[in-house]
Amino acid sequence: MNIEKRVAELVEEKIADMPTLFLVDVKMQANGKLTILVDGDNGIGIADCAAISRHVGFHLEEENVIENAYNLEVSSPGIDTPLTLTRQYTKNIGRLLSIKMDDGTKREGKLLAAGEEAISIEETIKQKGKKAEIIESTIPTDKITETKVLISFK
Repeated sequence: MNIEKRVAELVEEKIADMPTLFLVDVKMQANGKLTILVDGDNGIGIADCAAISRHVGFHLEEENVIENAYNLEVSSPGIDTPLTLTRQYTKNIGRLLSIKMDDGTKREGKLLAAGEEAISIEETIKQKGKKAEIIESTIPTDKITETKVLISFK
């Protein structure tokens, strides 16, 4: 039985009645650390993480899914965790992103819109000897290798 798949099913079961929450990732590491990343359209609170943890933990014990000792951790993705789902992009509209492209280039811009196929950003293009211009660019999601939210301390 695939532990990560079963845990994902258990999380989906628990958050079915919490429509603003969504599962981002489940990882079972060799050292016995089971990490569940859950996010929400409006963020996620500690109480929700605890409820998910109790639900998953209870069923894993009952079904004896994991034979060895394990450490269960339920949290929201940290700010340094790359965006992977359209819902994560949507939640971050208006924020500044750093985007790594599949050709090795990097782009930065303010996220304007997000969809399954592409995202739109407002980026500043600087050309030598010319005034920087702000343009709106559409980037196909299949050309993106990693996207992170940039934190501004202004």
